[in-house]
Amino acid sequence: MTEIAFYHLQQSSLEVALAQLLDLTLKANKRAVVRVGTLDRITTLDAALWVQGKDSWLPHGSEEGGYAEDQPIWLTTENKNPNSADYLFLTDGSEIEDIASFERCFDLFDGNDDVSVIAARDRWKFFKGSGHDLHYWQQNDYGKWEEKS
Repeated sequence: MTEIAFYHLQQSSLEVALAQLLDLTLKANKRAVVRVGTLDRITTLDAALWVQGKDSWLPHGSEEGGYAEDQPIWLTTENKNPNSADYLFLTDGSEIEDIASFERCFDLFDGNDDVSVIAARDRWKFFKGSGHDLHYWQQNDYGKWEEKS
């Protein structure tokens, strides 16, 4: 079964939290697919991942640039795994038809938006009912991540 971690974003933006998780993904020698809701989100994330730190960047690509098989991080709106990723990142309430091909899944949702929170709860119930190993992470008042369940 796929391990699924829900990240309840309250202090950090999606761009910041995702970059931190993707950096850890690359350090673990894993590949990632980041599924987003719109092409505009791909453009925003593309720009953010190139300038995450003063001396760092996160190598990535999307359909626009091509060569998915060469990209350790792939940004997409589609339900595909063209770079043979181990990890799946779901944003913008994205859903997935076949999660079994991924070792881990990260569901990042906006904790300041009631609709996003309700949708995340529905996804939690679905995945729990499917027997997946679930984890829930929330930021404390200092911006540090704490596992809540």
